[in-house]
Amino acid sequence: MRHEKDWYKDQVIYQIYPRSFKDGNGDGIGDLKGMAEKLDYLKELGVTAVWMSPVYASPNVDNGYDISDYRQIMEEFGTMEDWERFRDGAHERGIAIIMDLVLNHSSDRHQWFRESKKSRNNPFRDYYIWRDPAPDGGAPNGWLSVFGGSAWEYVEERGQYYLHFFAKEQPDLNWDNDETREGIFDIIRFWNEKGVDGYRVDAISYLDKGLDGRADMSEAFGTSSCANLEGTHRHIKDMVKKTIKPDNLMTVGEVIIRNDQDARDYTSAASGEFDMAIAFVPPIVEIKTWSPERFKREVEENYECLKEDGWWARFLSNHDKPRQVSLYGDDKRYWKESAKMLGCYLHTLPGTPFVYQGEELGMTNYGLPSIEDYDDIDTKNYYHTMIQEGAAKEEALAQAQSVSRDNARTPMQWDESPNAGFSPSRPWLPVNPNYTQINARQQMEDPDSIFQFYQKLIVLRKENPVMVHGDFRLCGPKEGPVIAYTRSLGEETWLAVHNFSDREIWFEHENVSEDSLVIISNYKDPKLKEGAVQLRPYETLVIRISLQSN
Repeated sequence: MRHEKDWYKDQVIYQIYPRSFKDGNGDGIGDLKGMAEKLDYLKELGVTAVWMSPVYASPNVDNGYDISDYRQIMEEFGTMEDWERFRDGAHERGIAIIMDLVLNHSSDRHQWFRESKKSRNNPFRDYYIWRDPAPDGGAPNGWLSVFGGSAWEYVEERGQYYLHFFAKEQPDLNWDNDETREGIFDIIRFWNEKGVDGYRVDAISYLDKGLDGRADMSEAFGTSSCANLEGTHRHIKDMVKKTIKPDNLMTVGEVIIRNDQDARDYTSAASGEFDMAIAFVPPIVEIKTWSPERFKREVEENYECLKEDGWWARFLSNHDKPRQVSLYGDDKRYWKESAKMLGCYLHTLPGTPFVYQGEELGMTNYGLPSIEDYDDIDTKNYYHTMIQEGAAKEEALAQAQSVSRDNARTPMQWDESPNAGFSPSRPWLPVNPNYTQINARQQMEDPDSIFQFYQKLIVLRKENPVMVHGDFRLCGPKEGPVIAYTRSLGEETWLAVHNFSDREIWFEHENVSEDSLVIISNYKDPKLKEGAVQLRPYETLVIRISLQSN
């Protein structure tokens, strides 16, 4: 597919987590064949691009984010021919392909690392971060891994430690080595030639490790200590210039953003780095700190930061977060209303919306009954850390259930048949028992469903440039559960209002009248009067108003 400059701004991107999307060969694990079977579903939903989590060869210590061969497909997912069939089928339907690049680290089973660990004289000796032991024989410094324990692992053959910011099976690559960088660039060129349309780049804020004294060693975690150093930005610019920009491919970087300058560095056009950024926030932090007030503050701040020279990746869900209706909405009494409200909020914000698989059905969290039922390495480490710190098993399990990344990874709920139509065999991760009430088949037939509400939102976005390119202005009170804003382009102004609560609230706006045109709503009979809207629990609506609102 050929792409014009800035084509990514008009996309609606759907994230597929391949292991959990659809099993095409009956072994209980989602795969590329299953993904291809559901291309018509994606086309009917209306999305225009698919971001697939890693499908490269991997021992699956971290579910594919530990890559042992970037040029091969994971055996569980199929073959390169299966990938090419999915690519062709997607492109025939006008759906772009976004691959997930993991470039901060590889698997310890990658050929580069197998060679690098052999000796200090090996041709691959500098492909990773090696350091001598501290004077006492211990780790070079006190950095901790994101997944628990030291970020350093000792290798007898070299008499040195290697650095791993994540699992010990995920050694960090040495971007300061010219040969490593060129090897990485060749991997990107390989997939460019395969016809991909862009990349989501994983955990990319830590390429410069700062071990020459530039890292903040007061931070416990290496990922915090060296995030966003100058060398990282230099490496990203070099990568994008040499491998991405020549073909106008789309990029979205998963990065650490601590302030406006970080946002501009990673995503402004002038910086020459990514088109958009996904700001990583640990699930436990998001659960404890989110609020409608925070959403209002952050969306206004990041709009002002990037409106002249940047763009926004908009998402409420992904493979690292709890299900959005369980976190931000009400997955029980107001399940349907709050799921639709969150979808309307997402799609009416400035930026490119990212829809995570099952979000369009209102899929919910599933607290697995024991820690042994979980697959996620991060969940297990979190649970065991809580036990070591003195928590009771029941408390540790409850906390792990709420933050687990497996909440987003339970199999896609296709229909009410056994295993939710995901697979004829026992799935790799248990299916949420509510699949008989929440599934795609039922919702595709129900005109009042969450799925069909998402369809309408996507059509509105395609047909109305104001939703994509309109100016944004927050309105209404800074405090409280209602988030409201206008989007304006030329003579068109839309007012979007979202009630993030289970209470009835009157929202006042001078340009609302009984005759205002309601463009979309999750209640059948929106209640408008002169200068105000009566909002019911989790109500959302978009209204066309006069230009005077500007």
